[in-house]
Amino acid sequence: MSDRIVDEEPAAVTHTGPKGVINDWRKFKLESMDQEALPPNKRELLRQMSSPHKPRDSCVGGFNRKMSAQEYELIKEDDEKSLRKYRKQCMEEMHESLSFGPKFEGVYDLDSGEAFLEVIEKEHRLTVVVVHIFNDGVQGCEVLNSCMDCLATEYPSVKFCRISAAATGAGERFSDDVLPALLVYKAGELLGNFLTVTQHFSEEFFATDVEAFLNEYGLLPEKECGPGADEDEADVE
Repeated sequence: MSDRIVDEEPAAVTHTGPKGVINDWRKFKLESMDQEALPPNKRELLRQMSSPHKPRDSCVGGFNRKMSAQEYELIKEDDEKSLRKYRKQCMEEMHESLSFGPKFEGVYDLDSGEAFLEVIEKEHRLTVVVVHIFNDGVQGCEVLNSCMDCLATEYPSVKFCRISAAATGAGERFSDDVLPALLVYKAGELLGNFLTVTQHFSEEFFATDVEAFLNEYGLLPEKECGPGADEDEADVE
């Protein structure tokens, strides 16, 4: 059987080095701009910039892939908003590829022991679950509930829940003298069991105190950047 050379188009490649990042940015810029509103010469330049491969039918005097002064000026003209959009897309793609687990909004109220067990046993293996067991009228419970509301917005990858001691079905184990209690789980395993957790705080405590306490035991993931992170980064640059 004779060998044959098959002339095929190269498969799409994900570029990772500095040149790859530049090429990906060029392609993103091309796709995000309004092509019809651009002058023909600028449209053609963007098209050439977006492809890291030299066309097969290009002549000797064809497009030089080294960045020219014209390319530099075109990239320089781009506004910060477009650059932030590109950065955000890259971060979202990286976050998704690393499978950091689901996101949550607010604190989840559990109304039964079955719901309590389900959230512990069936949650994503990478998700940290923080459960506040409380009773109305017990000192510190109401404040801790407010702290949980704040922390839920700061740590969307953590599932914060609360349940009254009576609803757990094990009220005898969670009497008022051990409340408020914080239980922390991950992949079905109990990582932290803090009874009368307010004994670790001053009489007047805040969400930052609860956050620091949980971080002391390594129970919270790294805090994610908020919506204003891009603007702060731009200011530094």
